[in-house]
Amino acid sequence: MTEPTSPDALETQGQSFAPRPKRRDVHGWVVLDKPVGMTSTHAVAVVKRAFAAKKAGHAGTLDPLASGLLPIALGEATKTVPFVMDGRKAYQFTVAWGTQTDTDDTEGKVIATADGRPDEAAIAALLPRFTGTIQQVPPKFSAIKIAGERAYDLARDGEDVVLEARPVEIDALRIVSHDGATTTFEAECGKGTYVRAIARDLGITLGCLGHVAHLRRTRVGPFDIADAASVEALRESTESAAAALLPVKAALTLIPEIVVHRDAALRLKRGQSVLLRGRDAPVESQSVYTTCGGVLIATGMIDQGEFVPHRVFNL
Repeated sequence: MTEPTSPDALETQGQSFAPRPKRRDVHGWVVLDKPVGMTSTHAVAVVKRAFAAKKAGHAGTLDPLASGLLPIALGEATKTVPFVMDGRKAYQFTVAWGTQTDTDDTEGKVIATADGRPDEAAIAALLPRFTGTIQQVPPKFSAIKIAGERAYDLARDGEDVVLEARPVEIDALRIVSHDGATTTFEAECGKGTYVRAIARDLGITLGCLGHVAHLRRTRVGPFDIADAASVEALRESTESAAAALLPVKAALTLIPEIVVHRDAALRLKRGQSVLLRGRDAPVESQSVYTTCGGVLIATGMIDQGEFVPHRVFNL
């Protein structure tokens, strides 16, 4: 067997390698339209490479078989990831009737089949039972941990995975199209909802079985698919990549903003609380964020008229 040629050996043969670009501090959000077949980890690496960024992370895994919106945080934006992950989500998905798989999508093996196919009226009549706060058993192939192990790892090892039902919130579930063999839906839901489980349970309840054939995420928190950039655009040029970079505070548009003066901003930068003055200053609130001169300073809570910083930003 021929030994692989080392980079040093190639260099002595007159070939050279371009040095890796130096990593830099980049802060902001990239709303990526992830293609089918790409893992979320790979998507983060693509964005990180496009910006030569030191630090990056995503706000909620999107399965390789799914496409659509994957918000990716760079630098200081990683401090705002929880605000995006806790936001509402929207999906468009197609259910193929007649077959149930062990993963509840096309990646798994068939575990049951049925001959019947539902008509649109029967599906529509069932949808109210799948909206609001419902009890949902997550798919066996999911990232939920059981005794410290991911459920999908246990399932792949052949173990009998048993997951408990848990409450999830489904704000809306609508039929987009129906052709007999498949039905396409739009769903708006809260954190922790599994679309694959919706497809599985619809099929079981209708008596025809079903699994997700196509899945596309169209919204996560404040981010919409209309604002998403493609992988090709990020790779095209530094200019097109720069145009896709949103400010850090883009993740915070669904919570209140409080503008503070310079002295208060300096206190917050040191992690100290500040008293909010003025007639319109809130007394109690859930999560809020502060800015000074349009620059994001901190996120935190208001307690008895004081803003208590939880996360301070270095922008």
